Amino acid sequence: MSDFGRGTARSIPQTVDMSIDAGLRAFMLGVYNKMALGLLLSAAIAYTVASVPAIRDLLYVVSPTGALQRFTPGGTILAFAPLALVLISSFAMRKPTPAGSAALYWGIVSLIGASGAAWVLLYTGGSIATTFLITATAFGALSLVGYTTKKDLTGFGSFLIMGVWGLIIASVVNMFLAAPMLYWIINVVGVLIFAGLTAYDTQRLKMTYYAIGGDQTGLAVATNYGALSLYLDFINLFQFLLAFMGGRRE
Repeated sequence: MSDFGRGTARSIPQTVDMSIDAGLRAFMLGVYNKMALGLLLSAAIAYTVASVPAIRDLLYVVSPTGALQRFTPGGTILAFAPLALVLISSFAMRKPTPAGSAALYWGIVSLIGASGAAWVLLYTGGSIATTFLITATAFGALSLVGYTTKKDLTGFGSFLIMGVWGLIIASVVNMFLAAPMLYWIINVVGVLIFAGLTAYDTQRLKMTYYAIGGDQTGLAVATNYGALSLYLDFINLFQFLLAFMGGRRE
């Protein structure tokens, strides 16, 4: 669960032309295309890791039927690697470049894909596919709301971002407590938070486009960061919904 890049945009002008123009469409299309490619890459890596015993067994302990039983130390490190990379990059990349932000995006996408093999091993393929379709539908609707609404979501987004850190802390605590009720609460709150962040991040990207103007370097960086923000919103929404809808493998 990450909140990368939400504070990296330039200051947003108080008044902007909210009309849809070709430049804005091209920018948002670039963000969505890169996000979609990231999801495809993550899925391919997840299924590859889960299907190749030599790689799978380094990260996960599975039952004779191939169902996930627990993480190895390497799998635990991998699960936290994307969050660690996000935190490190937020300090190390003070002046991001298009190449640097692209490398960060694809690096996080690849790490999440490898750690996502745990979902493939834990849940049935049918329930994963169903949850993905529901997530995609909900994501599209929420992103459309964020794109079209005239209400400023900045304050709402700041509240949700604080909620993300609360979710991270609660999830770490529950790793030791293993409390079913806390697990259920975390997943319910997680769905609500990342549903809201999807709308907020979409509006923020739209405002970022107007703030950057014609700066092509800035737009390239914003495309990478924007794709990362929406990708993380999608992945987290999918993960929390999967906790409710996923059918466990025997």
